[in-house]
Amino acid sequence: MRQLLLSIVIGVTTLSTMGYAQQPSTPQEGGTYWVQKITKVGSEGGFDYVYADSDGRRLYIPRSGPSPRVNVFNLDTLEPAGEFPKTNARGAATDSKSHHGFSSSSPVAMWDTKTLAIVKTIPIEGRPDGILADAFNHRIYVLSHSAPNVTVLDASDGAVLGTIDLGGAPEQAVSDGKGHIYIDLEDKDSVAVVDANTMKVSATYSLNGKGGGNAGLALDVKNHVVFVACREPQVMVMLDATTGKYLADLPIGRGCDGAVFNPKTGECFSSQGDGTLTIIKEKSRTSFVVEQTVKTMPGAKTLTLDSKTGKILLIAAEYSAPTAPNTGGGRPGRGTLVPGSFSIITVGK
Repeated sequence: MRQLLLSIVIGVTTLSTMGYAQQPSTPQEGGTYWVQKITKVGSEGGFDYVYADSDGRRLYIPRSGPSPRVNVFNLDTLEPAGEFPKTNARGAATDSKSHHGFSSSSPVAMWDTKTLAIVKTIPIEGRPDGILADAFNHRIYVLSHSAPNVTVLDASDGAVLGTIDLGGAPEQAVSDGKGHIYIDLEDKDSVAVVDANTMKVSATYSLNGKGGGNAGLALDVKNHVVFVACREPQVMVMLDATTGKYLADLPIGRGCDGAVFNPKTGECFSSQGDGTLTIIKEKSRTSFVVEQTVKTMPGAKTLTLDSKTGKILLIAAEYSAPTAPNTGGGRPGRGTLVPGSFSIITVGK
């Protein structure tokens, strides 16, 4: 995933020096969603994806840095539930049938989701980033910007089943549960469609100039709509999942890095590093509207959906002032994480 834009870092710094409110907000005018809780869980290290195992009631947050690990929390209370040390991961995913969890790391860590005991580690190539657990045939897809773009694992035993060349850098993947995997290609302004049985690319949907730098992806399985969250320009592009036909596009915030769709409410959520959560309502499979923009916390660019409660969880932290730019020009470096400021943000209604 890309580093946060300088403007986002400055925004975080500004709010941290002002003492960013760590209290729940109130429902914002004209909307029903609001920040219900900001839970400071502290600990040091960088972060990327956050993953809710709604069935197992766990929340997984990989942390990087001198002490790489995957932190595990109780999804209901957000109390610490465990940790996988020495695991330098970007994301995590779980398979409900085998009760196995996996990290997007090299090697991949595989664990028992009930006991949180490590089962094995699995050597893979590339630079693991995003990850998807597909319930269709219980396979794990580990995404990498460099080749191989996708490494496919058997969720039951962790065996490497093969790799997939996407011809571009993948960011996020979603499954329709019927044998089709959709993966957005950040550097190609397109979405690859993978046959889950053959593990081959069956189609590629171009955004045709409607959006680019796509970093978030969501899917309405029932109505066959793919939601593609883009950075350049800052829009959500809707495509027909069957044909790739353009349906519509709507504005979102700056610095998106994740999207999810809640089939129970017909809403797509896009998280942005500028501290906003854009909520798009699907009125029909061809009609969409920005229903609400929720102010979250600067840097909260990734998200996950607790499908049982309908709550959205995001992660962010505060940073010190950016360092001075190098001589001869250039932009300032990123400040350091303020100790104890790392937080889990809960949005609901």
